[in-house]
Amino acid sequence: MKETSALLTMVFAALLLTNCSSISKTPESKQPPSLKGVFKDDFLIGTAINVQQIHEANPELAKVEVRHFNAVTPENVMKAEELHPEKGKYDFKLADQFVDQAKRRNMVVNAHALIWHSQLPRFVRQMKEADSVRSFFNDHITTVASRYKDKVYSWDVVNEALNEDGTLRKSIFLEKMGEDYIVDAFRLAHKVSPKTKLYYNDYNIEQPKKRAGAIRLIKKIQDAGVRIDGVGIQGHWNINNFPLDEIEKSILEFSALGIDVMFTELDISVLPNPFDSNTADVGARAEYNAKMNPYPTGLPDSVQNKLADRYEALFRLFVKHKDKIGRVTLWGVSDADSWLNNWPVRGRTNYPLLFDRELKPKAAFNQLIKIKTNDSPSNHVQLK
Repeated sequence: MKETSALLTMVFAALLLTNCSSISKTPESKQPPSLKGVFKDDFLIGTAINVQQIHEANPELAKVEVRHFNAVTPENVMKAEELHPEKGKYDFKLADQFVDQAKRRNMVVNAHALIWHSQLPRFVRQMKEADSVRSFFNDHITTVASRYKDKVYSWDVVNEALNEDGTLRKSIFLEKMGEDYIVDAFRLAHKVSPKTKLYYNDYNIEQPKKRAGAIRLIKKIQDAGVRIDGVGIQGHWNINNFPLDEIEKSILEFSALGIDVMFTELDISVLPNPFDSNTADVGARAEYNAKMNPYPTGLPDSVQNKLADRYEALFRLFVKHKDKIGRVTLWGVSDADSWLNNWPVRGRTNYPLLFDRELKPKAAFNQLIKIKTNDSPSNHVQLK
């Protein structure tokens, strides 16, 4: 009798556990395909990680990151302001956690960024002497790149060094070190981290004038006998200003230089652009008004579908040129975490990514999956 009772208890417990599991965990067969799985034969699929994500403050967000992405870029924790807050003092705690997390998750790390005019430590911004700037430049690259030389796949060695017309941006490095500072940065990065891929990263370099400037810059590095492995086109675009033809020209022209092409900070804003021209300069700001924030409570289906069409057209182009593209990185996971909610107008509600604020896949996500599972274009895709 006791054996029968014990057996019934075990059966009941097993049934209860099965039912609870079915409630708390979606079966694998009912989950959508993963982005990294769908595009596994094409290119890496990356995302950007912020401090909260490094700490895994949101377990559900962490699951999405692991399931869908096989490459990762730190949003801020490897920038000079964070790593090198005071002269002679480094703080590697968060960067080390980020790199260790990526290793546990089997994610490729693109480290970002060694030399950038923005988010510099205060002590560097206050420097007056050229020798002081060069000393920081050499020490920072040597210390940081050598620390992670066997732990990261690639570095954005220099970030956003160009103006919109393709000339060199005025920065403390250009002012104090001259035009060769970019070549020097790549030379030194190669010296201390010879196995790491070395990239130049910028926004709007799909546009003709700035693209021409980037090509001149890359050729200058190559002509100096210095290694550069690739270029990162950031891809901060707007749903109503979507330069697909120029993006394709850029893929072709950059790859013709013998380097890899990456799309490194991809997002597509659905909100009005407050400027006369496109920019992704973090220093750009505009005042809030209601016209600049038309969708505070949700995105209309018509705009959601247009966003999906933009993403589909873009990824079809990427797949077309997959032999030239090494990685496509989205700048964030969900709409809730996007920097575009506060830039260039603070307090807006934007919807630029593939997962909504509840971490549910959006129409754009679904259309990307269909690219590889159904080769025919969707009925309403807009290719230009």
